[in-house]
Amino acid sequence: MKNIKLKLIGFSLIGLLFTSCLDELETKPVVELSLEQLLANDPQAIEGLLSKMYGTFALSGPNGPGSADISGPDPGETAFLRGIINLQDFTADAIKNRWGDDGLDQLTTTKGWTPNNKFFRYLYDRVYYTVPQTNNIIKVLEEGVDVANEEQYVSELRFLRSLAYYYMIDCFGKGVIVTEDDLGNTTPKPQATRTEMFNFVESELLDIEGKIFATNTYGRANKSVVRMLLAKLYMNAEVYTGTSRYNDAATYIKKVIDEGGYSLAPNFLANFSGDNNTSPEIIFPLLADAVSSQSYGNTTYIVNGSLSTDTMTLSDYGALQGWGGHRATKAWYGLFGSTPTALDASPDSRAHLFWKNGHSYEMNDYKVWTNGYPAIKFRNSNLSGASGSTDFSGTDFPLFRLADAYLMYAECALRGATGTTTAQGLTYVNQVRTRAGALPITLAELNLDFIIDERGRELNFEGHRRTDLIRFGKFAGNTYIWPWKGGVAAGQPISATYNLFPIPTTALQANPNLTQNPGY
Repeated sequence: MKNIKLKLIGFSLIGLLFTSCLDELETKPVVELSLEQLLANDPQAIEGLLSKMYGTFALSGPNGPGSADISGPDPGETAFLRGIINLQDFTADAIKNRWGDDGLDQLTTTKGWTPNNKFFRYLYDRVYYTVPQTNNIIKVLEEGVDVANEEQYVSELRFLRSLAYYYMIDCFGKGVIVTEDDLGNTTPKPQATRTEMFNFVESELLDIEGKIFATNTYGRANKSVVRMLLAKLYMNAEVYTGTSRYNDAATYIKKVIDEGGYSLAPNFLANFSGDNNTSPEIIFPLLADAVSSQSYGNTTYIVNGSLSTDTMTLSDYGALQGWGGHRATKAWYGLFGSTPTALDASPDSRAHLFWKNGHSYEMNDYKVWTNGYPAIKFRNSNLSGASGSTDFSGTDFPLFRLADAYLMYAECALRGATGTTTAQGLTYVNQVRTRAGALPITLAELNLDFIIDERGRELNFEGHRRTDLIRFGKFAGNTYIWPWKGGVAAGQPISATYNLFPIPTTALQANPNLTQNPGY
């Protein structure tokens, strides 16, 4: 397994402990050394502080898999990435989880969501844990201590803060905007609308785009990473603000494609194997390591959760544990073939990343492990060279990658974005397809329905699906029905209420200025 590129410093040694996020402003760290003293004594400590902030998106806590930055009975459940998978993939069409514990059934069936569901709270709390921590470090760097390349560090911290807020915009549609200027203020902040949060994140990203390095260490933000998040924001602007911004999305996608220096990995699996740090396609990964950054919430959750000794051989995928939880539905593998035979006959290599032996094509009961096909897209084994099996995954999570940018460009072209052409969009789509062995399509076949399906074939289980379905008008209502949508095996329409998650009860209790989303 590879060695992780970003190392967490020993936070327990310096006593750097942040409170939980029930009150967004009560976040001043309790320290044996203040941040100012720490950086004054050792300016290189900024690397460890920054690593901690990157780690908040993949790890549950700084002291191993049993530690947690936010409160919860099971530390592994509280990780940011685990929350993204739970809320973005399980609530959509492609992946269902069979455990059903403490609110997981609500997500998998898109039914009966309540503000007391701990999985909504975990993602909400993660945002308001990450944001105040970045604020503290930004404040010290801007006003207290000078370090080399200070503007770069501040830009990366502002990106991470913006990334956290992006999920608040996308998932909850409202919140509070807390910056370094609010440190020490104990008055509850007013509620910010979705548009106000959008405008804040947009202004932050536009400002740091001109300041952040064009290239950076693997696993850290650079100019292309910032542009990719800007493009994601603009792609969904009509959902978030009521005004479409596809022209702006195309502008930044083109910059990523033309100036980023990324290329499609020759092998699709190069992006999802234990040595995926060598892929030329990954724009921004959330890092994992089987030894130095163990977590039950990073890709360990995806890999182990998709395996079971009941029907599979764990060592084939570099794993020692199989949790028997996640299986795809025909809404995903049906995009490659409407029957098991058709799926087997597909020339598309992505069609063969499902475990079929001992499993049924139909998911008549999502709580039965053998109903539906487990996805073996993510694995802990190396694509090139030997690798052993470990309890924890060392596979990085590709939050942003070039294939997504190519499909975003094609979508922008189909939506009439200036500076794009459908001919170029077709070229990008066919590059994605032919890389996987799929047959190229013609311009006559390229439409928005094809794009949403191709995004499913290429990007499912990567934390995009719910957002994509909402943007295409296929999440709520009866336009598109998938297995177990609305709590029945055949699927049924759901209310537009479900386009947003409920604001957690604990957040409403902590800040009287917050109001609940309609319908909850």
